[in-house]
Amino acid sequence: MQAGMRLTVWGARGTVPIAPEDPSRYGARTCCVSIEAQGRVLIFDAGTGIVDLGNRLMASGEREIDLFLGHAHYDHVIGFPYFLPFYNPACRVRIHAGHMQDGRNCRALLEDFLRAPFHPVGLEKFKADIEYVTFRPTDMLQPSAGIRITTHELTHPNGAVAYRVESDGRSVVYATDHEHRPGMRDVALETFIAGADVLIFDTTFTDEELPRYVGYGHSTYEEGVRLALAAGVRRLVLFHHSHKRPDDDLARIEREMQTLLPGAVAGRPGLEIDLPALPRAPEI
Repeated sequence: MQAGMRLTVWGARGTVPIAPEDPSRYGARTCCVSIEAQGRVLIFDAGTGIVDLGNRLMASGEREIDLFLGHAHYDHVIGFPYFLPFYNPACRVRIHAGHMQDGRNCRALLEDFLRAPFHPVGLEKFKADIEYVTFRPTDMLQPSAGIRITTHELTHPNGAVAYRVESDGRSVVYATDHEHRPGMRDVALETFIAGADVLIFDTTFTDEELPRYVGYGHSTYEEGVRLALAAGVRRLVLFHHSHKRPDDDLARIEREMQTLLPGAVAGRPGLEIDLPALPRAPEI
């Protein structure tokens, strides 16, 4: 695996895994992003996009995996029980969750998700060596040497967490499912994402649409650009597309955001961004 980081989008829709077109250029799979760094695979969210990712990981022989949940609404965990590495005894998987506001731990959260009458089998069917990691927003996580992940609480019903991944002088922020307050800067979030190479951000709505969806816990395309510009982020991945948004609208919005921030791109399955390692400064 090359030095630096490789980001791959496996699913970029939100709410439900459908799209107005079938097939859609932007896909219907829900939230899942992988980052390869330091010989490890880091996965963010377990929407339907994680199913294809799991199949490919098994085919490639990957056996060491970390999964980080932004939160546990259905669109972010619906693919969880269909992730093939969970059923392979040769795999070691660490599952991280820190958004919970009711005191539950990571394992209890997932046990409650995979229970009757909502799912036929539970965690007992998993064969991999699985560690369930519970943390609190602002905690720092270190899945392996050379990778540092900081966390930040987002504004979303039932809680949500953003992750900032740093390795080889590069940084990627995964920050989806967040509702901003129109007309007000979020200085804490700006500080968290400051200078990142890539920001993956919740852009479910437009500024014009947002007043009809106050309290839903989502942000806008325009706010993503404002955040990126304020925080000095050059590459913005528009993410968590509405399941109602047709391809032509997404293409138009992508073009409009690129006039404001040339590094903006609409997330879609198969989108890859390579971030080569930066040379270290010589020691004095």
